[in-house]
Amino acid sequence: MGRRLPRHRRTAARRGRTRAHDRALRELIGELSTLSPEFRKQWADHDVRIRHDGVKLLRHPEAGDLELTYQSLDLPLSDRAMHDLTIYTAEPGTRSEERLRLLASWTAPQPEAPTRRTRDTG
Repeated sequence: MGRRLPRHRRTAARRGRTRAHDRALRELIGELSTLSPEFRKQWADHDVRIRHDGVKLLRHPEAGDLELTYQSLDLPLSDRAMHDLTIYTAEPGTRSEERLRLLASWTAPQPEAPTRRTRDTG
């Protein structure tokens, strides 16, 4: 089995397939092709697969491992621009769901405690 390309090169390859009109990206792909024979070969072989759904294993430094199902959607903004929306969910009843809820609780807004009025002593 061959070596995998570094993440930034794989990302450039994936994005280049869907946004070939992006000048900066074309330049990056040209640069990577010039500097890396392996990238050049994989780019020419079209050995890049775009996944719009699947399962990812994420490792959070405090919550631990999370196995999340994801779904990616391409949302066109105009003729030249697009947003990528990726939705991650955990299977109900799993440790990943528990851990995801824990992480969500850390950022949830807390209700404000009622403030006590002090009597004016003046």
